[in-house]
Amino acid sequence: MTFIRIVLLWLCVWTGAFAAAPPNIIFIMADDLGWRDVGCYGNTFVETPHLDRLAKEGMRFTKALQQTVCSPTRVAVLTGMHPVRTGITDYLGPEAGALFLDPKVDTVNERLKEVGYRSGLVGKWHLTGNYEAAKGSPDKHGWDEVIASENNYIGGGSYFHPYKHIDGLPARLGQGEYLTDRLNLEACEFITRNKEKPFFLYLAHYAVHTKLAAKPELLAKYQKKLAALPPEEVAKVGTKPALAAMMESVDEGVGMIREALTKLGLEKNTLIIFTSDNGGEAVRGTKDGKLAPAATSVAPLRAGKSHLYEGGLRVPLIVSWPGVTPSGSVCEVPVNGLDWFPTLLDVAGVKPKDTQPMDGVGIIGLLRNSKEKREGAMYWHYPLAKPHFLGGRSAGAMRDGSWKLIEFFDTGELELYNLATDEGEQKNLAKEMPEKLAAMHEQMKAWRASTGAEVQAR
Repeated sequence: MTFIRIVLLWLCVWTGAFAAAPPNIIFIMADDLGWRDVGCYGNTFVETPHLDRLAKEGMRFTKALQQTVCSPTRVAVLTGMHPVRTGITDYLGPEAGALFLDPKVDTVNERLKEVGYRSGLVGKWHLTGNYEAAKGSPDKHGWDEVIASENNYIGGGSYFHPYKHIDGLPARLGQGEYLTDRLNLEACEFITRNKEKPFFLYLAHYAVHTKLAAKPELLAKYQKKLAALPPEEVAKVGTKPALAAMMESVDEGVGMIREALTKLGLEKNTLIIFTSDNGGEAVRGTKDGKLAPAATSVAPLRAGKSHLYEGGLRVPLIVSWPGVTPSGSVCEVPVNGLDWFPTLLDVAGVKPKDTQPMDGVGIIGLLRNSKEKREGAMYWHYPLAKPHFLGGRSAGAMRDGSWKLIEFFDTGELELYNLATDEGEQKNLAKEMPEKLAAMHEQMKAWRASTGAEVQAR
């Protein structure tokens, strides 16, 4: 009996300690970063030692997927709801009008706050089209701290102080302060200020969105590096020197954050997630309706940002959670940005609400074991009134296992691919497999009906 009591007492102490110290959560999102623009994904041109180390000590995903463009992904990640449910199915740019994320919608930081988390948004919000009315601004969504978030559409790039559309942000790093450096600093200081409580830090970089602009010394470094390559190797690089230099600054921030965590003794109880909001800007539409190379390469995948082909959806995803994610593990199971909302609630021990739909799937099992399965089909819905300037067309898509269906709304054309044997989506099997095509099309139409997805753009 004495031994049993000792064991029970030990279990109570252990579980009590665990309950008293829920993990800190850091979610880092780059903007327009392609899946192969990080060293650990096979890019030998871009230098990302800190992300490479994060992958070596955690888990790297090879088939992580997001929405086609930025705002819909941010909706998906922060709410766990498919963007069609909020009406934000395209980026909220100058023509977005009154669209915004309704404050009545629960965001993940609001749910984490219920169990004592402090929350901070550092960087890009991009979930309101009407900045003057500020109806969908981040302060309406329960963030404890909002730092360096835009107060107008900032998609064109503004990387050196004074920043365009980030009003009231005096320079702290001297003349010519670089925005990515500033966000990295603010992220580290948020961690220090909130070290006594569990925290959720959402570091949403503006980099590497075009127009590309890097620190001069880093840009010169990569220009010199490219010039030194043999001609036959230059074509293989894909990533432009400016983008590589911008990415190195993002990577430096990962190192700074991890150093701050170590100094504060928080590194073993912090979950770090690094990803991007959509596929890389690999192509741009031309006047004759064709596609031309752009800022990076997503080869062997097809197309890029704004397209429903894999090049527009696949992103880097690296997760490190000491004691949970096996070191150096690689997960080949497809996952979706929608999955993070339920997963982070699980991490923090927060129960989901019946009042808000949950379209994502919790993937804690995958974080522990990269061979676990993720159940359920995935859907994309991208209705456009006119083609995206990067060439993307009005379309919807569905993925079920390795099978993928794309429906183009402007022509009604259907394309079917088996990604297990054709990840570059070069062989359309629609005519060869009419039964498979019809079954998936019916399933996708049923999903549209259930979510209120409209084929015509709003």
